[in-house]
Amino acid sequence: MMGLVGWSVAVPTVLGAVLGIWLDKRYPGIHSWTLTLLIIGLALGCLNAWHWVVKEDRQIHMDLEHKDE
Repeated sequence: MMGLVGWSVAVPTVLGAVLGIWLDKRYPGIHSWTLTLLIIGLALGCLNAWHWVVKEDRQIHMDLEHKDE
C-alpha cells in the first residue's frame, strides 16, 4: 500500500515537471512552466494519495465491522 501511495504522488509530479520543461523550451516566457506544472502535479498526486488512503481506511473499517458480526 505504501508503494502505491508513493507512486501516486511521484508519477504526476515527474510528469508535470517533464511537461513543464518541454513547454519552457518551446514557449519561453516570464513565468516558469516547469515550476507551475511541478506544483500542480504534486498537488494532484497528494490528492490521489489521499483518495487511496481514505479508500483503504474505509475498507479496513468495513472488514472489521463484518468480522465482529
